[in-house]
Amino acid sequence: MKNNLKISLLILLSFFTLQVFALDFVYTKNSFFGAGSEGNEYAIEGYDAVNYFTQNQPVEGSQDFSYEYKGKQWHFKNAQNLALFKADPQKYAPQYGGHCAWRVAQDGIGVYGDPKIWTIKDGKLYLNYNKAVNQRWVKDIPRFIKQGNEFWLGKNQFKSLN
Repeated sequence: MKNNLKISLLILLSFFTLQVFALDFVYTKNSFFGAGSEGNEYAIEGYDAVNYFTQNQPVEGSQDFSYEYKGKQWHFKNAQNLALFKADPQKYAPQYGGHCAWRVAQDGIGVYGDPKIWTIKDGKLYLNYNKAVNQRWVKDIPRFIKQGNEFWLGKNQFKSLN
């Protein structure tokens, strides 16, 4: 009886320890370039995808400068950024459909990519889930990109939890 109680307590303690260290990802629905568990009608939550490259910072775009690409409305802060995007959307759109790049690299599962937590590597934009995940991401970006590309490009199976 005493051993059973000890085992039960150890199991319970292990469970709570795992919960403390677990990341609660928001799984995406309708999420290609969307956001959150229900998606978002604007790509990357309405942030200007070009501004990451031209001004090295996220900025919200305007409905006055919008463009439809891949079934989403993209907003831009000005006509110049809109024109740059129209000329080459693949250059500016975030990788992995805007999903968290680190998570895609782990297991091919698409989760929320926060447009305020980003990295540009080799001329490509990557979003991450939160700052803690981004700290993991920056430790070995080339390896994570290689792994993420294998899932995204179909060498492994990409999974969106729609």
